[in-house]
Amino acid sequence: MKIELHEITIKELSTGYKDSDENGVVGYGGKLNIRPSFQREFVYKDNQRDEVIKTVKNNFPLNVMYWVKNTSGTYELLDGQQRTISICQYINGDFSIGSQFFHNLTEDKKNDILNYKLIIYICEGTDTEKLDWFRIINIAGAKLTEQELRNAMYTGEWLVDAKKHFSKTGCPAYVISEDYLNGSTIRQDYLETALLWISQRDNLESGKDYMAKHQHDQNASDLWVYFQSAIDWTKRTFPNYRKGMKGLQWGFLYNKYKDIRYDPIALEARVKELIEDEDVENKRGIYEFLVGGEVEQKLLNLRAFGEKTKVKVYERQGGICPVCKNHFSFEEMEADHIVPWAKGGKTIEGNCQMLCMHDNRTKSGE
Repeated sequence: MKIELHEITIKELSTGYKDSDENGVVGYGGKLNIRPSFQREFVYKDNQRDEVIKTVKNNFPLNVMYWVKNTSGTYELLDGQQRTISICQYINGDFSIGSQFFHNLTEDKKNDILNYKLIIYICEGTDTEKLDWFRIINIAGAKLTEQELRNAMYTGEWLVDAKKHFSKTGCPAYVISEDYLNGSTIRQDYLETALLWISQRDNLESGKDYMAKHQHDQNASDLWVYFQSAIDWTKRTFPNYRKGMKGLQWGFLYNKYKDIRYDPIALEARVKELIEDEDVENKRGIYEFLVGGEVEQKLLNLRAFGEKTKVKVYERQGGICPVCKNHFSFEEMEADHIVPWAKGGKTIEGNCQMLCMHDNRTKSGE
């Protein structure tokens, strides 16, 4: 890769600055693509953005930035998007520092900022070389997420459309699923989750494999329709929302159980019952336990008998297993519910018996 060092003033950089949201962000007389398709969204917080401007005002050096030169003579911003947008937004009058917008400054202060020189490395190379550099030079600052790095690898119309649905502030995916997903849209968490779910549906190893398969599709409608269906199924199956539902892998449950018909009213009654059950320690596991037919009790992390209870019951039994009638040491026995939890038995001393390991595990396997 060919790399040359250049000094470019803020005046040159901000000339022709235009933010067209989904249609891109440009500067440098319209020749610099500030947000190529592989780039992240603007993620700086106000204080980070303000510090960039304060650095410029004090004539302190900013970290070096990287551009890529295309064969057409235009450029793509490889590293430094957050700093570049912060600068251009300030010059454009989008925010103020200390209640002073750029246009409030005296002419000499304006000129000091406009004449500030940015250190830019301009690179020329293949697409593979560009993406390799993108990964390497973004290890500092606001670290890239894995999904942001995947976006850098699989650019195209599919990604542009997918980001429209999943990666913008207030995007459609956020509107319908903010109560059910963790993370941030602009840091690609929603897109990553949707890809994780649909890749399982398609028996692919990862969201990366799905992106590779669909990179050159004209749009991301398959992903968007699937995601809507998964969220709609979740809301219909469990219409009474609880905060414990946020962040669960609903797409996995949808993939496995979407063809089964459930009675939402009956499910709601069971949810409430299990939430109130003191023996159920993992309340978040209730939903998968129910749609799975109440088979996998391990999802609930049922409360076990305490050590004091087990010792007390062992002494009361005199070390005798009530099933095989043989004597065992305490270490050779295990606590068992006389009436199983599934049949209403509680984890209390009166419902505890000590069985030898063989009889306890034989009973558990029935």
